[in-house]
Amino acid sequence: MNGIERDPDWYLLKLQEEMGELTQAWNRMSGRGRPKGKTPDELKQDLADETADMLGHILLFARQNGIDLAPAIERKWLFRP
Repeated sequence: MNGIERDPDWYLLKLQEEMGELTQAWNRMSGRGRPKGKTPDELKQDLADETADMLGHILLFARQNGIDLAPAIERKWLFRP
């Protein structure tokens, strides 16, 4: 798609890229980065959008690697064996 080969490495590298964008949005919203003329509401929306991107790419990474997230979340977060 778009001339980009989505090999196994792509999914992990894309997660890293998206984490950088989420960090940048957080820094701007929290006053640790320049807001670039955006209002507080726009900064909050940027943070929400980047969080959504991160979640979407986590789901893609899991699917690519055959990871069933539901039982993994139960094991790791709900402490069920």
